[in-house]
Amino acid sequence: MLERELTTVLSKEAAKPFIEHLGMQTIGDLLWHLPRRHYRRGDLTDFADIEVGEFVTLAARITNVASHTSYPRGKALQRTIVTISDGRRSLDLVFFNLKRFQLAKLVKGESGMFSGTVNRFNSKLQLQHPEWELFDDLDDSQQNAWVSGLVPVYPATKKVSSLSIRKAVRTVLERVDLAEVTDAVPQHVRESHGLMRFGEALGAYHVAESDERLEEAKRALKWHEALQLQASLVVMREFTRRLASTARPAGALLAEFDSRLPFDLTPDQHRIGDQIAADLDRQHPMHRLVQGEVGSGKTMVALRAMLQVAETGGQSVMLAPTEVLASQHFRSIVDSLGPELAAKLNPVLITGQQPAAERKRSALAAASGQSLIAVGTHALISKKTTFADVGLVVIDEQHRFGVGQREALRSKGVEPHTLLLTATPIPRTVAMTVFGDLDVSELRTMPAGRTPIGTHVVSERQSPGLMARAWQRVGEEIADGRQAFVVCPAIEPGEAERGADLLSADPAGAELPGAGAQPTMADVATTLERLRHVDALRGVRMAALTGAMSADEKDAVMRAYAAGDIDLLVATTVIEVGVNVPNATVMVVLDADRFGLSQLHQLRGRVGRGEHPGLCLLVTSAPPTSTAGERVAALAATTDGFAIAEFDLAQRHEGDVLGRRQSGVVSSLKVLRVGEDADIIREARIAAGELIEDDPLLERTPTLRQAVAALSAEARVALQSA
Repeated sequence: MLERELTTVLSKEAAKPFIEHLGMQTIGDLLWHLPRRHYRRGDLTDFADIEVGEFVTLAARITNVASHTSYPRGKALQRTIVTISDGRRSLDLVFFNLKRFQLAKLVKGESGMFSGTVNRFNSKLQLQHPEWELFDDLDDSQQNAWVSGLVPVYPATKKVSSLSIRKAVRTVLERVDLAEVTDAVPQHVRESHGLMRFGEALGAYHVAESDERLEEAKRALKWHEALQLQASLVVMREFTRRLASTARPAGALLAEFDSRLPFDLTPDQHRIGDQIAADLDRQHPMHRLVQGEVGSGKTMVALRAMLQVAETGGQSVMLAPTEVLASQHFRSIVDSLGPELAAKLNPVLITGQQPAAERKRSALAAASGQSLIAVGTHALISKKTTFADVGLVVIDEQHRFGVGQREALRSKGVEPHTLLLTATPIPRTVAMTVFGDLDVSELRTMPAGRTPIGTHVVSERQSPGLMARAWQRVGEEIADGRQAFVVCPAIEPGEAERGADLLSADPAGAELPGAGAQPTMADVATTLERLRHVDALRGVRMAALTGAMSADEKDAVMRAYAAGDIDLLVATTVIEVGVNVPNATVMVVLDADRFGLSQLHQLRGRVGRGEHPGLCLLVTSAPPTSTAGERVAALAATTDGFAIAEFDLAQRHEGDVLGRRQSGVVSSLKVLRVGEDADIIREARIAAGELIEDDPLLERTPTLRQAVAALSAEARVALQSA
């Protein structure tokens, strides 16, 4: 039914704009183009109560109609002014290029109802392109329905209006029987949860007689999406459990490493380490996500897993999203292992921008099995890079990689164990919705010695003079022998850092040192030059670091900064993850409102990693009451990354959050909201588990099976397995 071509129910002429401008081909494409909201035209408004900006519905008589045609830029533009009156007051309705049959109906003396938003033009109130119906065309019940009915508002374009979509949907609903639409939610599940059939719910969401009916339809559609998604995740999870993998029990290498640690592991590191150790000792592949606060010790957890795998001669491959992070991980692993263990495991670094000879040596060591740990960037995925026996794949900052890239790395071994790491805390409902096929562990306790980071908003809008104090504060830290970061969203004027999680901000940009309000984003090149002339920073050794620099240049700058040869680093988000300089204590983020909350939290985690407390100054010109201002204030109010993630989910559309999975699974969500629908997601998870336990390949529910297979390639493969 829903797969039928749109032209089977709409004329080719009527369907043309939907096909050309909205990419719709089928009935399903149109009906799944759901209203973004509904409104009620409302009770009739008294002319005396009309106010600018309000949506009103007026019952009135047409007292005058005047049309005038002009030719701006050579094109005819007909402007029609229809004056309506309640007998005491009048109001103008303004239309542009009315169709002839519409103009023929709007004649003096006719009465009807007119709905729209009031605006003012030349000191006179008016409605532009209002909706209207004449009383002669409606009986009493239709008049009542016109006033009280819920009106859907659709996502529209300049070429296809919400009104035209509404009319097309009504035409389709009149010509097709949605009772014939097959339902992915089995009957017994619908009945046990009191759900409408899918077809009925789809129709009711477009044309609802009441708020209660609309909510009932919305709940059914949410269940429809939740069950498909959860069934997909359960199918993939069960499929993984049936695969055969090499067990990697812990042994002397891990015991030797633990005995030499100069510090105690945190309770969470112990707990998650035990979970991973048990996973690795099983004969099916581990699929675990470890999420933890910035600086909570995820790399240590991963390294201990690598040592367990190395005990049986297996290799561990660690994938990082940037050269800077890969190099940082490599140095950290070598230092943590110490000379003796490093000699046994022979860690190597493999990146795309290494000198050819160095990369060749590392690749040969990995291919021959001489190296049991390989750390690198996308170069690890290259067909030219091979391994002897990959037992563990570790993917850091997993949201930076697509499913295809992750699977390409896993294919280097025979069903290797997989450990995903993220320092971007994921709200529980998101984890349940997107990572339901994984075991999820949370690292919340921080290693001993880490001090809380003080975070403050520097509002240029409220106190322009605060910037001078901010640079003075940076100068004081440097004078005390510490180091600082200044972060900008752009590399050069008008050029944002690639990969930055930038948001559209308020029109006013941040003020850079010594300048007035800038309409563009703060950039590294300009900021570095201006900071050289700030009195409080005279004599400070400064350098720039951006993603546009070569690997050698970035590595040289980071080595110099880590060695204390650079006092202040002006950088883009290239320092967001993996940069560990314990002597860095202060960070200034310019145009902080341009960044996403999770990215700001990551950036903030670059300071205060040593014995001295950290300070983060978030510079913004966004009004405190604006969405951007509230986002920055929320970050300053807490250092709890999980609380920040929940706030981020509540404020931003979950598409922005879920999109980081890059699997395509969540892109089809239309009405399910993971921030609001935890109960539905949880119930659907239970129902999906019961269905698949009873029928692993969903053979008795073909519609659900087809829907699950369409969600992702992984689920399709799982369902096709024996």
